[in-house]
Amino acid sequence: MDIRIGIINSPREINFESSQSSAEIQAVVSSALDSGAKYFTLTDVRGSVYVVPLESFGYLEIGSEESRRVGFVA
Repeated sequence: MDIRIGIINSPREINFESSQSSAEIQAVVSSALDSGAKYFTLTDVRGSVYVVPLESFGYLEIGSEESRRVGFVA
């Protein structure tokens, strides 16, 4: 699952791949927003943890769960 997180007042995005499903990621972010938490955390496929403070959180883009094709497609 490709994840892209936009940060307020920053031209760069955080990009990584996660083994979590789309529903799990949405649940983590929405529960943090609803509860008034200060941050949320997500984990990538290599085990790195991303801690995103909600006061600078801009947007979340969740990519498709479809695997990428390698090579030429006819």
